[in-house]
Amino acid sequence: MKALKYFASGLLVLIIIVLFVALFVPKEFDFEKSITINAPIDTVWEHVNSLSALDKWSPWNDYDPEMKKSLTGRDGTVGAMQNWESNIVGSGSQSITNIDKPSLFETELKFYKPHKSQGKAYIKLVYEGRLTKVTWGMTTRMPYPMNIMILFINVEKSMGKDWNKGLLKLKEQSEK
Repeated sequence: MKALKYFASGLLVLIIIVLFVALFVPKEFDFEKSITINAPIDTVWEHVNSLSALDKWSPWNDYDPEMKKSLTGRDGTVGAMQNWESNIVGSGSQSITNIDKPSLFETELKFYKPHKSQGKAYIKLVYEGRLTKVTWGMTTRMPYPMNIMILFINVEKSMGKDWNKGLLKLKEQSEK
């Protein structure tokens, strides 16, 4: 019985420590990757200026070619939305929230399965001489106390491979 009291007390102290540490961990989570493309900014813009354009180089299509998708609104304009449903990559939606031709394309992401979350994604283009630098990024919030997980997530390992794959596809399409 005494051992059970010590175990319960230790567990309670551990929970209090985790909750205390979570107070000081950021709730915002950011990730971005960049690539330089040997093409004019207007050429690259054609590959990032709509949801269907993004879909052509999305790395997640390779995981499930049978993914069901639907588009509402006028693609390439603020408010257009693409929904997806897949047994492999889950389900969610992506809506266009801001377009600043030819340098910025922003969307809001909502994930429903395998777990609910949301975030903002963006693609920034900067023309550098004959080259275009593309930065693909995402920002999301993790509520307290789940924000403690940020300390244990290896973002580069979990997301970097797919993002690099997508950016390389975009580069290949833009340089044709």
